[in-house]
Amino acid sequence: MNKRKVLFIDRDGTILVEPMPSEQVDSFEKTEFIPGAITSLAAIAKLDYDLVLASNQDGLGTESFPFESFIGPHRLMLATLKGEGVEFAEELIDRSFPQDNLPTRKPSTGMFGKYLDAEKYDLASSFVIGDRLTDVRLAENLGCGSILFDPEGKYPDAYCTMRASSWSQIAEFLRRESRYAFVERSTAETSTKVAVDLDGRIESCISTGLKFFDHMLDQIAHHSGIGLQINAKGDLEVDEHHTMEDVAIALGEALRKALGTKRGIERYGFALPMDECDARVLLDLGGRIDFAWDVPFTREYVGDTPTEMFRHFFCSLCCAMQCNLHISGSGENNHHLAEGVFKAFARALRQAIYRMPFNYELPSSKGVL
Repeated sequence: MNKRKVLFIDRDGTILVEPMPSEQVDSFEKTEFIPGAITSLAAIAKLDYDLVLASNQDGLGTESFPFESFIGPHRLMLATLKGEGVEFAEELIDRSFPQDNLPTRKPSTGMFGKYLDAEKYDLASSFVIGDRLTDVRLAENLGCGSILFDPEGKYPDAYCTMRASSWSQIAEFLRRESRYAFVERSTAETSTKVAVDLDGRIESCISTGLKFFDHMLDQIAHHSGIGLQINAKGDLEVDEHHTMEDVAIALGEALRKALGTKRGIERYGFALPMDECDARVLLDLGGRIDFAWDVPFTREYVGDTPTEMFRHFFCSLCCAMQCNLHISGSGENNHHLAEGVFKAFARALRQAIYRMPFNYELPSSKGVL
């Protein structure tokens, strides 16, 4: 079962302007959206998150804040957002006063019980979005990230995952956030850890115990523009097969996970020359698997790496990535030929994973990848 990611979104001061000094949206005249909130929430609603409204409404239902004054503006907000494709999976509204110290009041987690189920929800990949430090503390208590909406810079020292001065920044951050993945693969022969950031926000470092293989993997990181961290320890005293195979599987799985929903990506990519060699890579991230290889090597090894394993590496990578990958190459120098293939793959990957700014559409006429 795929675990769900959640955005817990505050209301007043985050979606709606919080009127002063009452701090209560208790009339239609006071119902005003934060600039950019509707457009950005409409974009965020297309991402792979459940949206949950989470709000403290001091004394709601009491004489100081009658429910009748609250519900009309609240329904107007919900209807306006629904018209733009934004619907909340659940509304969590605490009606207590701060002095009541109830466990249901943010930043306590009393309202969020079902979301603490680690079998169903991925809180580590979820976020609280709000305009107060209580929202940041709620995120800490839930074990998820925090996005502080702070356009006036009220909380310069707040420790949060991301501080935003506009809703467009929040939308773009969430769109990019899904582009990181970490995969750990352990077998009787190898122990492999791979971290991938498709937007290059982590420093690349690669160690597999095979120097020429490391050099080739470096080409993927450098020429694709991704951040790539690989640490592999395998039974090289037996041979190179298990290490190269498991690196390929872990890397392919990490790339597939980092692509997330694939919304906005270019999807396709291709090729380049390398001195006297030609290398051609055709890549489609459409989710189907097909592999083709036509690269004739004339040496058994380049450096400490067997050339027969390059085909197996890319085949294993293709299967784990769930992509179409067709590779061909020709040339005299086997070092250049191998390097040309890895560089061509990296450039194809760079083109295919490129995400057009503020494009949230799937690159498929089928509507699914």
